[in-house]
Amino acid sequence: QVQLVESGGGLVQAGGSLRLSCAASGSIFSVNEMGWYRQDPEKQRELVARIVTDNRTNYAESMKGRFTISRDNATNTVYLQMSSLKPEDTSVYYCHADVQIRQNWGLVRFWGQGTQVTVSS
Repeated sequence: QVQLVESGGGLVQAGGSLRLSCAASGSIFSVNEMGWYRQDPEKQRELVARIVTDNRTNYAESMKGRFTISRDNATNTVYLQMSSLKPEDTSVYYCHADVQIRQNWGLVRFWGQGTQVTVSS
């Protein structure tokens, strides 16, 4: 079994910063893509940012220049540094990891439990 544990959410004023962390642990042979999505009630989950093992990244357009994703491959941890936060960034943020549990097995996507980020105006 694989577990993703998130931390770092909370309440911040507009213009402020937060750093989210997500550590993957358990039966892991390797981790490919890691990243973050966010989801509001009754809306689809939307991509925030993602990063692969060679540190290539991809960001949603509205996050470019404000958010930075990074990872520590030694600890299977992904980070999301969020700056210049806006009230519309308020959401539940979920991390994901595409995990290979055994050599020669395919990738399985696991999700964290979600962490609330609230940006006040």
